[in-house]
Amino acid sequence: MTEHRIAPAAPTGAPTGLRERKKQRTRDALLRAALVLFTTKGYEQTTVDEITEAVDVSQRTFFRYFANKEEVAFTAQDLVESHFLAALRARPAEENPFTALRGAVLGAWETIEEAIGEVVPVELHMRTYQMIESTPALLAVHLRRSVELEEQIARLVADREGLDVNADPRPRVAVAAFSGVMRVTGRLWGLGSDASVESIRRMTEEYLDHLTPALAADWRTPAAYGG
Repeated sequence: MTEHRIAPAAPTGAPTGLRERKKQRTRDALLRAALVLFTTKGYEQTTVDEITEAVDVSQRTFFRYFANKEEVAFTAQDLVESHFLAALRARPAEENPFTALRGAVLGAWETIEEAIGEVVPVELHMRTYQMIESTPALLAVHLRRSVELEEQIARLVADREGLDVNADPRPRVAVAAFSGVMRVTGRLWGLGSDASVESIRRMTEEYLDHLTPALAADWRTPAAYGG
């Protein structure tokens, strides 16, 4: 497995916090090595031994940082989702919920480097995203996580609007529609050959722009689709 070997970066900077920086470098190296293996060999075909061999550490070290392979596979996705939630919180208060959601997700794709760049190369994360979409065991986990994320988003939207999410159904309804578009675009993008950020951002924008016409327009009228 020497072709996949990824050694932790050499220590730099002042000695203050050296141990913590070393631990972070080891964790990041394990993460990158795992994602490279997942996206080249396949998630289910990759073993923990192969990941640790790539970084030249023990299995014990791996399990000090990650509970299992599944946690590794979704580590960067956790950062991306947190980045999106932060972007949504930062949207102007006067925006309506859908405008805020649309602006947050498109803005998050534009600034994804800020969310994960220091931990995982963006290109590797995008290939990992495609790998998740095409791996049944991970896709099931991804869908469960999406439901949990939807609830966080709905509560955030309700807070923005000064609503009780348990008394007013609109935040959950709006987020369900928005999340449905996200799932469709993620699946279709994952089946394509273009793994770039720009590709998924462009598809996301196109599909979101058709959400309102798809729900409210008369589909039998050609103008309803804009053609």
